[in-house]
This record gives sequence, C-alpha cells and structure tokens, in this order.
Amino acid sequence: MDITTLIDKFWEKYTSYTPSAKKIHRLFGEKITNDHIAFRTLNLPGTSIENQKEYLLQYGYQEKGQYDFKVKKLKAIHLENVDETIPKIFLSELLLEQFSNNLQEIFHKIFREKSIASEDLLMAGRSWEINHNEYFQLAEESEYASWLYVWGFCPNHFTVSVNHLNNYKSLEEVNNLIKENGYKLNESGGEIKGTPEELLEQSSIIADLQKVDFSGTICDVPSCYYEFAKRYETKDGEIYQGFIAKSADKIFESTNRT
Repeated sequence: MDITTLIDKFWEKYTSYTPSAKKIHRLFGEKITNDHIAFRTLNLPGTSIENQKEYLLQYGYQEKGQYDFKVKKLKAIHLENVDETIPKIFLSELLLEQFSNNLQEIFHKIFREKSIASEDLLMAGRSWEINHNEYFQLAEESEYASWLYVWGFCPNHFTVSVNHLNNYKSLEEVNNLIKENGYKLNESGGEIKGTPEELLEQSSIIADLQKVDFSGTICDVPSCYYEFAKRYETKDGEIYQGFIAKSADKIFESTNRT
C-alpha cells in the first residue's frame, strides 16, 4: 500500500463517523489540500505514539516536533513526510499514570490481554465492549479518555489547509462559510485559536454526534470534527510547519460533550 492509498483509507474511515466533513469538503467547490491528520491513543506498551510513529516511518514520515499538555495530561508529537504534498500527522497520547486508579484500571482491563498490530493503532476502531457508566466516569476526569474509550483507534480529525485554497484567503472567510451553512464552530479560546504572530491560526467545527450502543443502551456521543488551518511565514521566509500547544489544547475540546 502506498502513502496515497493510506491517506485515502484514513479519509474513508474518518468520514464514516464524521459525515459533516464530506459535506463541508464539497462546500469549498475546489480541490482541498490536507494540512494534517490527527490520531489519539494512550501510553501503554504497544499502544503509544511511539508505536504509531514506528508504523508511519515506512511511509516517509519523520518526527519533527514534541508538545506537552499538562492540564489535559497528554503529550504529542507531529510528523512530516519527505513528500511535502502529503499531510502532516499529529499523534497524541493519554498519560495514564497521571489519572485515578479507576481510570487506569478501565484501560488496563481493556488492553491486558489484547495485542494490537501497529497498523491497527490508526484505523482498527474499537474492539471492546463499552459500558455507559464507565463512559461517564471517564468523562468526569478526561473527555479525551472517554472519547478514546468509545471510538478506539481511528483518525480524530482532518484539517483543511487554508493556504492552498483559491477561493478563500483567510480563516475568517472560511469560518463565515462554515457558519452560514449551519455548522457550529468550537468557541473555546475564541473561534480562531492562534495569531499571525504565532505563525498559525486554527479553527474547527464541534464534533458530529453519533449514536453509540453501550451494551444495549443507545446514546448520542461526540465523534470527530473538521479543522481549518492558516499558516504564516517565519522570518526566514519559510511557512511554519509546527503546532502551538495552547491552541491545540483548545482544539481538543471540539469533541467535548456540550
């Protein structure tokens, strides 16, 4: 499988539970370039971002940045491809040891006897039964943890590169298009996270709600969201390719329950 096929498979998986992404994609009326694709995991042996990264190396990806999210108890890295036309990858993981014994045990129980292949850490979804009470227990401590419990391993979001759009030159114009068509933006930290001075502006819709079966109890839970990014030139005249931790921290909240 080549990298283009892999990205196509990521998109197919992602849009299967994020129908708004396909609809918004068509709204632009032009070819879309993806800035980056994001994935979530947790730092147990065999499921860490290092395991995910190891799989992606064969496709020409290299680690380029590291990030800490102390309040949400996460860490992350981003990867860039040797082919600059291929989207970056943002990998984040839950730092399990920083949470309660109850939260830790829920995930240890899931993965105690479960071996997961590296490629499955990106698209396998969820292979375990879920409990409604456990979901809410996790959500009280970490929305990120409760999301991972329900959705497992899959693309968390795709991101439109505003820099590559022909008909929209600013993130404000993109946001207006999104709102005019009835989609709600994540307003945590403002509709636009980041500034031109920080070299990166980001916005995102609130995650789609999907019906999930909790062992017989059906509930609507947030799935995934679509993001939009505008990058700016550094003093050296190069387009900034990294991420701003305080902005990404607010983007994470696109999957929060409202």
